[in-house]
Amino acid sequence: MLDIADELHRWVGQGRDFAVATVVAVGGSAPRQPGAALAVDADGTAIGSVSGGCVEGAVYELCRQALEHGEPVLERFGYSDEDAFAVGLTCGGIIDILVTPVRAGDPVRPVVAAALASAAGGEAAALARIVSGPAELRGRALLVRPDGSYDGGFGGHPELDRTVAAEARALLDAGRTGTLEIGEQGSRCGAPLTVLVESSVPPPRMIVFGAIDFASALVRIGRFLGYHVTVCDARPVFATRTRFPEADEIVVEWPHRHLERTDVDARTVLCVLTHDAKFDVPLLRLALRLPVAYVGAMGSRRTHLDRERRLREEGVTDLELARLRSPIGLDLGARTPEETALSIASEIVAHRRGGTGVPLTGAHTPIHHDGPSSNPANVPSLRVS
Repeated sequence: MLDIADELHRWVGQGRDFAVATVVAVGGSAPRQPGAALAVDADGTAIGSVSGGCVEGAVYELCRQALEHGEPVLERFGYSDEDAFAVGLTCGGIIDILVTPVRAGDPVRPVVAAALASAAGGEAAALARIVSGPAELRGRALLVRPDGSYDGGFGGHPELDRTVAAEARALLDAGRTGTLEIGEQGSRCGAPLTVLVESSVPPPRMIVFGAIDFASALVRIGRFLGYHVTVCDARPVFATRTRFPEADEIVVEWPHRHLERTDVDARTVLCVLTHDAKFDVPLLRLALRLPVAYVGAMGSRRTHLDRERRLREEGVTDLELARLRSPIGLDLGARTPEETALSIASEIVAHRRGGTGVPLTGAHTPIHHDGPSSNPANVPSLRVS
């Protein structure tokens, strides 16, 4: 539900009762991933989506029923071959939906309200909810912060809260949403309980080095993809707010010096568009040794070969060079700045999701990928019998 935190936070502030339906597990070609949510208030107003339209009507009714009866509901939706008009996912996928009422006086409301406030305020937080298990525990919630502290509780064995908080913190550190199978008394073996952990973290960073025309287009598409975008260039005449009105941050500094003092993480994307050795070499020497998601550098194939030679002379190893995406982007035949930005963004998405970059027409690869980095905690999917 944290993907619609801004609006739900307003609902809480207005004292509205609502029910929220959250995707907790998917199979096949499901359109939305775990954590996607649809919420319905007591007046019937709906926000969000769990399926892109396939089962929204049925889930809407489940929310209305949950608001009336006050009980969480776990429901599975899938494609129906027998009845083309039956409720189901025409894409052939399967989704499991948890519907939780959040009404005044419900034990879960203060925890959900705190989680929504954190997410709406841009603070990192994880919301853990029991999806399946004893009826008295289902739907109970725990809010976990980056330092491992937590609010709320499941009302079960004391060790259960501590164990889930530790597991949720690990998912939060990775910025991931997923499910945990855990023992009712907090044991990591045995699985009478399934817990959904939703992580809300600040937007990932995209740092664009080189204030050129191509950078302006890349800033726009980076913002569209949800990145916090920084433009960095040592030349003040180019790195201006006038030229980059949509950038979140503009830095006038030598690129490698800025990178040395800025915070990066495993979701950070670095795009080097300077294609000038005096900037590129010291910058890439540092960038290729940082634990970031993507490092790409613009330039012709001749520039790339010269850049590799210079980097080797600076002590960069073959293993480090293997991380470099150069020439940057996928082969789209791009020429304009906008087309080139699309090429770069496409490679970033493919790299993040484990995509191949080949056309889907005629291919036998999955449409939706779970790349090697998409589930680092190896979180199992929910299974509903």
